[in-house]
Amino acid sequence: MGAGAGPPGGYGGRGAPHAGVRGSSPGPALPYSLSMADTDPSNRLTPAAGAPDAGALRASHADRDHVVEQLRVAAGDGRLSPEELDERLELALNARTYAELATLVTDLPAASSAVVPAAGLSPAPASAAPKDLITLQCSSGHAERNGRWVVPSRMDLKVTSGHITLDFTEAVITQPTLHIDAEVRSGHITLITRPGIVVDVDDVSVRSGHVKVRAPWGSDLPVLLRIDVAGTCGSGHISARPRRRTFWQWLRREPQYTVAA
Repeated sequence: MGAGAGPPGGYGGRGAPHAGVRGSSPGPALPYSLSMADTDPSNRLTPAAGAPDAGALRASHADRDHVVEQLRVAAGDGRLSPEELDERLELALNARTYAELATLVTDLPAASSAVVPAAGLSPAPASAAPKDLITLQCSSGHAERNGRWVVPSRMDLKVTSGHITLDFTEAVITQPTLHIDAEVRSGHITLITRPGIVVDVDDVSVRSGHVKVRAPWGSDLPVLLRIDVAGTCGSGHISARPRRRTFWQWLRREPQYTVAA
């Protein structure tokens, strides 16, 4: 990718020359994975003792996407020159293992918080029982649930002027329905869905805000989860939509979502 045609948002600034990615060996590479890591640092996995060859495990598309985004931000901050960014992007998009990805970000400030042991990654246990109720209250900050979180039976969401995001694209769904009681004053609630998830907002009372549901895949698919939203929406908004494309997906012009055959 040339330095003259960058991704949306662009990047700028030239930092100090990097020691080079090709052929360099800054010590043992840490295994890398963010595809199932929680955004809350306290919930991230910690290195597991006695996990040999974890860095040789295969990386996922989500792992590559996260490294690409981290490199783009680093270039925008002036930590990488355009030439270094081009080189690392090419390596990231062609990386096969966690170790190869970890090498690209070990000299960046956020690398230590982004590298987690692949050996500790595993699907949610089949015996994981969902909670009956999860309560989230957000005044002026941002609350989020993403990755492989277990969907409960009910959720009580109250937003004053903040933002709550519930990402269901990788969520563990163990039951067919989820009831959400929502109270939005001037903030907003966003539900990120995928094919097979139906959102019903008919029981939401709207004052000066707005409620919107986008399900471009239609209604002919089998329903995996039905989300019933009830409550009030003052001057904020409640929305349900598919996940936005990552930088790598945008670069390759991949579809925003995929419907399983």
